Amino acid sequence: MRLFSPPTSPMVATSLLLVRLALFTVFIVHGSQKVLGWFGGYGFPATLNGFTHGLHIPLMLALLAIFTEFLAPLALLIGLLTRLAALGLACIFVVAVATVHLRNGFFMNWTGQQRGEGIEYFILAAGLILALIISGAGSWSLDALLYQRLKARKGMPAITPEYQ
Repeated sequence: MRLFSPPTSPMVATSLLLVRLALFTVFIVHGSQKVLGWFGGYGFPATLNGFTHGLHIPLMLALLAIFTEFLAPLALLIGLLTRLAALGLACIFVVAVATVHLRNGFFMNWTGQQRGEGIEYFILAAGLILALIISGAGSWSLDALLYQRLKARKGMPAITPEYQ
């Protein structure tokens, strides 16, 4: 019978935490490559140059993409502004798929026989990203803590006496 039972609140909280941790693990590596030059990356100046001069991405959009790929995973890790962070990653995905990966087909380039990576990985990660956009971070997050505090303060004046 338990095989078919609906999820409990702790199950949902655990699932959303695992989704956030999986996305954090993948994206922090890519973001660290771009910003810090870790994991074989080129670092911030070279990445920015490659985006603006090599790919002809406008400077502000290049900066937004680079910092989103670095800061959004950190936000996901702690569950802060989760929907916004996931939306930022979704935007990066749409651009990457449309400009580079869609032409390479579906499959990843496991054997090195293709000219590049396909969209297989992007579909999996997009499912995780969409789950966070729809559900939020879950109860084990700073988003949930902030929500509870705001909810508790509802009905109180916007400016409390100690701040006047």
